[in-house]
Amino acid sequence: MGIPRGLNTIPAMLDDRARILLKTLVERYIADGTPVGSRTLSRTSGLDLSPATIRNVMADLEELGLIASPHTSSGRVPTARGYRLFVDTMLTARPYALDDLAHMPPDVAAASGALHPDQPQRVIAQAASLLSSLSHFVGVVTAPRKASVFHHIEFLRLGERRVLVILVAPDGDVQNRVIFTARDYTQGELVEATNFLNAHYAGLTIEEVRERLKREIDALRGEIAALMQAAVQAGSEVLAEATDNVVVSGERNLLTVQDFGNDMTSLRRLFDVFEQKTELMRLLDVSSRAEGVRIYIGGESHVVPFEELSVVTAPYEVDGRIVGTVGVIGPTRMAYDRMIQIVDITSRLVGNVLSAK
Repeated sequence: MGIPRGLNTIPAMLDDRARILLKTLVERYIADGTPVGSRTLSRTSGLDLSPATIRNVMADLEELGLIASPHTSSGRVPTARGYRLFVDTMLTARPYALDDLAHMPPDVAAASGALHPDQPQRVIAQAASLLSSLSHFVGVVTAPRKASVFHHIEFLRLGERRVLVILVAPDGDVQNRVIFTARDYTQGELVEATNFLNAHYAGLTIEEVRERLKREIDALRGEIAALMQAAVQAGSEVLAEATDNVVVSGERNLLTVQDFGNDMTSLRRLFDVFEQKTELMRLLDVSSRAEGVRIYIGGESHVVPFEELSVVTAPYEVDGRIVGTVGVIGPTRMAYDRMIQIVDITSRLVGNVLSAK
């Protein structure tokens, strides 16, 4: 989950007393949703400190940018920096084994049987709905990325310097792309290139083809190399355009979040993110390259347009290969330990169900 630059030195600046008070304040604010005052901390922190001493520590925490004082209250609330420090250094979230139903929260245990491996796309929709219902926030899931493998490539001449590239995947999925070439090719040259590429590159992923091209470019005839590079580019564009593979569920839950339910301008921007999906796909794609659960707090994701929103994500695997991401989008005032557990177990449920197909 990694502490961002600028927070690295803060843990060393906090003594045990300050850490306990910050942890207590964050936990109380997450539970109650109201600013936390020194008297509340005095009662609930377990420390034998006077309210005056606690106020002094709170002033230090505020100076470090970890808590803030709303205009309408004498209490304090955590900032995004405060939540980040809490999540990275004070939070313990126990992962559950999928068969450990006895120790899971009842709603999470009941959900373990909610996914049915009849159709992959239906599993993804069920998982997004499951994340939303368990978290009471927004659930997001990316459908498994199609294996970017060439089963068959074909080039057809459309006109001068215009060629149709036909890419056929192992599952029979066909993608067409029109490319513009640096010179004109006859259909005979295109057939020769088609036969050569299918004989030498079929069955490789786009990335494997790209790497082989780097090594073999000098040995290939110029027209073969140019057409192969065009095919790789076309295949990459097909993958980049797969924004319809993001399923979002529970957007309306954010309307009830008190921190921003009345900020219609920002809500419109957020709903645009859900509708367009391109930026959301980029965030989830980055998350799929990380191991385990990843948490973005406030503006760290550069995708959700709220300082008051957090994103909790985890990649899922099918047959040992990471193919997608599940996540929850909700307010920074969320029960992070529970969200981590929900996202973690859902990622493993999705992976198990899709692997069993």
